[in-house]
Amino acid sequence: MRSALAVTALAVAILGTGVEAARAEDYGIFKVQETRLGKVLADPNGMTVYTYAKDQKGKSLCNGECAAKWPPVRAADDAKPFGDYSIIVRDDGTRQWADEDRPLYTCVKDTKPGDVNGDFVNGVWHAEKEEDD
Repeated sequence: MRSALAVTALAVAILGTGVEAARAEDYGIFKVQETRLGKVLADPNGMTVYTYAKDQKGKSLCNGECAAKWPPVRAADDAKPFGDYSIIVRDDGTRQWADEDRPLYTCVKDTKPGDVNGDFVNGVWHAEKEEDD
């Protein structure tokens, strides 16, 4: 009986660890950041990630001055899509991360991790909120 309990406990410990690792991997380079709005998607530096309502799926319409205020979340040359996250090619040829083909940005008015100063700016910028598991 003790060995059966020990095996069960070991299996739970191993599976539990695997489940946590799988959840962490679902976000790849991104992470979940706690903010006054609740949990939001953040870039590797902890800065809130936004979508732009005027973008088309798979196409960024935020260029030039817009991109200076709303920097695209750049994808490295060797980055690979994962889960719901894809990579689009911007008009200038650079690569940008997208969530379900919606291009992702940060906001220059966010100065530290957890800031959400860009949420609902002009009614078209939205922090990428994350649901609780």
